[in-house]
Amino acid sequence: MAQRSGRLGIGIIGAGRVGPVLGAALGGAGHAIVGIAAVSQSSRERADALLPGVPILEVPDLIERSELVLLAVPGDELPALVAGLAATGAWQAGQLVVHTAPGYGIGVLAPAAAAGAIPLAIHPVMAFTGTSLDLVRLRESWCAVTAPTPVLPIAQALVVEMGAEPFVVAEADRAAYSDAVAAATTFSTAIVTQATGALGRIGVDDPGRVLGPLVRSAVENALSSAATIDAEARKSD
Repeated sequence: MAQRSGRLGIGIIGAGRVGPVLGAALGGAGHAIVGIAAVSQSSRERADALLPGVPILEVPDLIERSELVLLAVPGDELPALVAGLAATGAWQAGQLVVHTAPGYGIGVLAPAAAAGAIPLAIHPVMAFTGTSLDLVRLRESWCAVTAPTPVLPIAQALVVEMGAEPFVVAEADRAAYSDAVAAATTFSTAIVTQATGALGRIGVDDPGRVLGPLVRSAVENALSSAATIDAEARKSD
């Protein structure tokens, strides 16, 4: 099973900021995007911009036609979606099912796995805009992967095909991983918002551009310092 290779027919459930971007990345790697499920007008427009010519399909039809189903939906919607589709007999044996929610591993895909599907969890560690800019950023990013050991190479290969770098997060560690990602995202957003607001109130034009170099260099310095501390800690273990 870990030797699976070649072009896959991929269906995408979720046309928010993540699904169409990952679909475009996988399509660019040679896979066939067979369809995407999109409900709102904005999601349809986003899908058309990033995946031109890809048909909008109903979820049951999309799953039936796909060798890999990408579930790019909010984490709080994921358990009910997977279980509901299992109740209708939608999942197929041997089908790859990938979700992108940071807080879950493969356990949330148990209803699909019970039907013979292959569960994979892949979370890109980046903030998405839902535009083609993300395809560039993805090539500079990492993805957390969680999968059963025999199929872990499949998850890692998919990440590499998207242009990112994979790293493994154990099933038991997904909650802690999600907390770390949320802390970094929330903190950076709050600090930048506070700082740009303060500069704006004293009349600085375009405070975002003014603070951009400072914020980027400060983050790079902090990451470098953290890496040094981690390396020293590993040496002492």
